[in-house]
Amino acid sequence: MTQQACDPIGAGFEVAGWVHALSGFIERHRRFWIALGNFETRLIAGALEGVGIEQPVYVCGLARSGTTALLELLARHPAVVTHRYRDFPPLFTPYLWNRWLERVPRRPEQARERTHADRIAITSESPEAFEEVLWMAFFPHLHDPGASAVFDGEVINERFEAFYRDHIRKLLTVRGGRRYVAKGNYNLTRLTYLQRLFPDARFVIPVRDPVWHVASLVKQQRLFTAGCRARSWARNHLRRVGHFEFGPDRRPINAGDTAATAEILACWADGREVEGWARYWANLYGHVLNRLDADARLRQATLIIRYEDLCRRPRERCAELLDHCRLLSVVEVEDEAARRLSLPAYYAPQFDATERAVIGRETGAVAKRFGCGG
Repeated sequence: MTQQACDPIGAGFEVAGWVHALSGFIERHRRFWIALGNFETRLIAGALEGVGIEQPVYVCGLARSGTTALLELLARHPAVVTHRYRDFPPLFTPYLWNRWLERVPRRPEQARERTHADRIAITSESPEAFEEVLWMAFFPHLHDPGASAVFDGEVINERFEAFYRDHIRKLLTVRGGRRYVAKGNYNLTRLTYLQRLFPDARFVIPVRDPVWHVASLVKQQRLFTAGCRARSWARNHLRRVGHFEFGPDRRPINAGDTAATAEILACWADGREVEGWARYWANLYGHVLNRLDADARLRQATLIIRYEDLCRRPRERCAELLDHCRLLSVVEVEDEAARRLSLPAYYAPQFDATERAVIGRETGAVAKRFGCGG
């Protein structure tokens, strides 16, 4: 197997056979892989000695808000370590897996547009969000829309917390970095918990004009539903990586209001896609604002970035991003932001007046608090 084969999804929604088989085995035997990860930690105890976790950065937002663009910018900083596409499926043993990959013959990779068809080109070395695999292993009912997904400061899971800290330390060690950066949209309801684990953590939350955001969400739902229908393995793959944002197994995050979550699901079930997404936008971002308003320390550690501002003034917003994350300014990162970021021109909202009114009605109050559309 070559390193090129370590990108878990092939063209479109195709999943490589070895990835499907290995990820399925890992999913069925999570306890074994947790034990294997703990064994790895003991095995390389010497290499991990003295490795600390300093100001981890968490990028999180509702899908299609710009989290991937922010992750890719931060990943270009020389001090930063992230998960990469090649880390999946054996995510529980990052040190041994990556050391083995270093010994595998490499061949040139051609960057290609990712499954989302959104101008972002990837290789097996590209940064990606895979933390959710670990969370699901220790919290098996995490994605039940009928139960609150809010993790406050009182949640305690010592086994997970020890494993998670060791996992981050192993990534820092194997990649020779100093700062860990994670993209995890589901972390929107875990901000308080993560700050308890890492009191010096920094949080970055992008927010997007709700009309454009809902348009992108509707587009992705159609794309992923069709892709999963055409590729039988794709649905299993999305479940295994903890991607329930789109497709036939779509599940909203329950931000502590089970009745509101049920209403979102009812909208989608009735074919009221636009209303369902608009309600979801308001429910999730409203939760975030309420949590920040109630917690001054969390608010100080959090940067809200408007997606439109990021695209219109990439250098300024990138400099603000690095400063908030306590990362030294790097001209190459700001140059990359200026080169790559722009408002999307490959699609536009196609809503009629009624649909726009629905979006305004459902999102207006929350959007006004952010100072964006609505």
